[in-house]
Amino acid sequence: METLTIGHVAKMAGVGVETIRFYERSGLIPEPPRRASGYRSYPAETVSRINFIRTAKELGFALKEIGELLSLRSDPGSSCDDVRVRAEEKITNIVEKIQTLQRMKRVLSKLVASCQKRTPSGECPILEALAQEPK
Repeated sequence: METLTIGHVAKMAGVGVETIRFYERSGLIPEPPRRASGYRSYPAETVSRINFIRTAKELGFALKEIGELLSLRSDPGSSCDDVRVRAEEKITNIVEKIQTLQRMKRVLSKLVASCQKRTPSGECPILEALAQEPK
């Protein structure tokens, strides 16, 4: 079985060494055995696991959720439906975030439109709105 150093894994996966150590501490990557020299000896499939983690992060999954997906991936008793449910939950979460961002954009656009460019900053409607108590 081919093993790799942490530097080789990092280079092949396109991440930093500290990222790999972080994933180990987070439980997303099992801690590998060490060689007699003390260096970590990673199995080659670690690169695929890191790529899985990176792709899942790009799709908005949190590290905890990624851990759950990895568990489902290795659990012979789980089904594609189990994964689909989590993906649907993520879609719902993304839709809610989009709605929140659109509300934020509308409010900020109104504030920007109300701004008189030459008004002293002490009278700026944007700063005044930010200083108000939240509703």
